[in-house]
Amino acid sequence: MLRNRQALEEIERRTLAPYAMLSSASRGRRFPEPEHPMRTAFQRDRDRIIHSAAFRRLEYKTQVFVNHEGDYYRTRLTHTLEAAQITRTVARAIGLNSELAEAVALAHDLGHTPFGHAGERFLNELMKQYGGFDHNAQSLRTVDWIEIRYPNFRGLNLTFEVREGIIKHSHFHDRPEAGEFDPASWPCLEAQIVDLADEIAYLAHDVDDGLKAQMLTIEDLNKSELYRNASAQARAIVGNGDTKVARYQTVIRMIDAMSTDLVTNIAAELERSSITSVDDVRRAGRGLVSFSPEIAPQVAELKEIMRQRLYRHYRVSRMTEKAGRVLARLFETYMAEPRQMPEHILRRAEQDDEPIARVVADYVAGMTDRFALDEYRKLFDHDERV
Repeated sequence: MLRNRQALEEIERRTLAPYAMLSSASRGRRFPEPEHPMRTAFQRDRDRIIHSAAFRRLEYKTQVFVNHEGDYYRTRLTHTLEAAQITRTVARAIGLNSELAEAVALAHDLGHTPFGHAGERFLNELMKQYGGFDHNAQSLRTVDWIEIRYPNFRGLNLTFEVREGIIKHSHFHDRPEAGEFDPASWPCLEAQIVDLADEIAYLAHDVDDGLKAQMLTIEDLNKSELYRNASAQARAIVGNGDTKVARYQTVIRMIDAMSTDLVTNIAAELERSSITSVDDVRRAGRGLVSFSPEIAPQVAELKEIMRQRLYRHYRVSRMTEKAGRVLARLFETYMAEPRQMPEHILRRAEQDDEPIARVVADYVAGMTDRFALDEYRKLFDHDERV
């Protein structure tokens, strides 16, 4: 049976919860476009994000381990896909618009620098006197301005709700770029769940990668109640067999425990707060998405263990410092002589009348780990061809 856009919108009206954001109720796009005959507005947004250059570059951007450290470890792309999968699961379980939620999840890290959060910290420091650097704001700038794919406007021309979800991804009240989206109001639930799905994804896969890299030990992780419970459940099935399977099963059960708790707690919170519409969500005056009082301390405990034992591990610190040196020298070199950047990048500064520092930051932030290291060698290794 053929389903056109109107039929899909009608299915949303019949099947989604009253507090879900309907595609047909979107506030629309900055630049008017004809609706697609077969896809809803949020489906189009999701597809535009997936086909963007910034999304493809996530494959070679660091999550925790720099890309060349090994093929096994998560990259920013695989992290994004894992976060999007958890987001879809949570959204569907509570009757939300999973396509809107997925679009926000897929876009939430598009503005990330090479070399993970370390790269962001260094670039923010380098940009301090020019307005700073924030990867959430950069993600919005990427979809609004940097991506050029259409003849009549800059950016991807995403819907208001997806753009709002990108800029209001965690701690948005003091973010100047949120001013366009009424910083006093909260985003729809589809956007709110992305923050916690992101957290579930990175905690679980960083446990997996940390154990694989032998930077984490079972003894480290057994200090976490969340890990101990998941590990006990895994061992009950696997027994004393394959340790790799036991590790995978433990990670699966960690994800399941956090996701199930999140769904259950959101549903209870919506009922307690008498939330029956998107307007109720926006006017709630607080986020409505959180873990339960039972699981939240366990998540916090695991995060602290990961911070102390993995994110501060000497090998990660070495990668972090190396990343900082690479980004600092690239930034300073381009600032000293912008003509060392490609001509199409320089034209942005001339045609768009943008400060050269912001153009340099855009260029550096858009690099993959591999490209940044290649550029570094071309600029500073006398034996490397330029």
